[in-house]
Amino acid sequence: MSKTALIFGPMRPPFLILAPACTLAGIGVAFWRMDGQINWWFAILCLLGAVSAHISVNALNEYFDFKSGLDAKTQRTPFSGGSGTLPANPQAAGYALATGIIALGIVGVTGIFFTIQRGWQILPLGLLGMLVIYIYTNWLLRSPLLSLLSPGLGFGTLVVMGTDFALSGSYSMAGFLVSLVPFFLVNNLLLLNQFPDVEADKTTNRRNYPITIGQKKSAIIFVAFYVLTYLAILVGVFLFHYPYLSLLGLLTLVLAIPASQRVLRYADDITKLLPALGQNVMVNVFTPLLVGIGFFIGV
Repeated sequence: MSKTALIFGPMRPPFLILAPACTLAGIGVAFWRMDGQINWWFAILCLLGAVSAHISVNALNEYFDFKSGLDAKTQRTPFSGGSGTLPANPQAAGYALATGIIALGIVGVTGIFFTIQRGWQILPLGLLGMLVIYIYTNWLLRSPLLSLLSPGLGFGTLVVMGTDFALSGSYSMAGFLVSLVPFFLVNNLLLLNQFPDVEADKTTNRRNYPITIGQKKSAIIFVAFYVLTYLAILVGVFLFHYPYLSLLGLLTLVLAIPASQRVLRYADDITKLLPALGQNVMVNVFTPLLVGIGFFIGV
C-alpha cells in the first residue's frame, strides 16, 4: 500500500460522512434560531472540528485495537471490525497514532477558538469531547453502559449542542432535543456493530451489552433507541414548535422499521443480520441530515 493509503486507511474515510450530517443538524438549529443570520466561517470551523474528532477516534481505535491484538481476532464486515489497514501493514501503526493525536489537537485548537469567541460555557463540552475521544477504546468500552452511551454523547450531545452554541452564543432546548436524534442513533450504530465482534471482544477487557446480556436482549435496546429517536423529533415539532419540515427526519422510518425487524429476528445470525447493519448506517446519516435540512428550509 502507498504511504497515503496507510495514513488514510485508519481514518475510515467512507464513514466520515456521519460527522458532517450531525454537524448540519446543529447548524440548522442555529440557523433557525438566528433567522438565518449565522457566521458561515464559524459553521465551517464547526464542521472541521467535528470531522477531526471523528478522524481522531477512528485512528486511535484502530491503533489501540491493533496493539491489543483484537484486530487479528475480529470478524470484519463492510460496516464493522475496522479498516484492516494495520493488521495487513503493521508498520503503519505509528501513522495511525500520529493521525489520532494530530486530529485531536485540531479539535483542541477549534475549542480554544470558540471559547475565546463565545465564552467559557462551551469549554466543558469541548473538554469532555476530547476526553471521550482519547479514553473511548481503552476505558469506556470496558463498561456496558458507557460503551452504549458514549458514541451518542460525542456525535449527538457534544457535536449538535456545541455547534448550536458556537453559532448562536447560547444553548437551547431546540439544540438539546435535536441532539437526541444522533444521540440515540449513533449509540445504535455502535451497538449493532458490536454484534459481529462478540467472540473477539470476549478475549479482551471489553464489556458491552451484546457480551453481558446477549444479542437478543441487546436487540430490544436497539429497537427502543430507534423509537426514542423518532419520538424526539415529534416532541420537538409538536411541543416546541420546530419547523414542521424537520419531520423530514421521519422519512428514514422506511429503513429503520425493516432494520429493527431483522435485528429482532436474526440477532444471533450475523450473515442474515448484515443488511440491517447497512440500513442502520443509512438511518444514522440521513435522519440528522433531513432534520437539519428541515430547519434550514423551515425558517
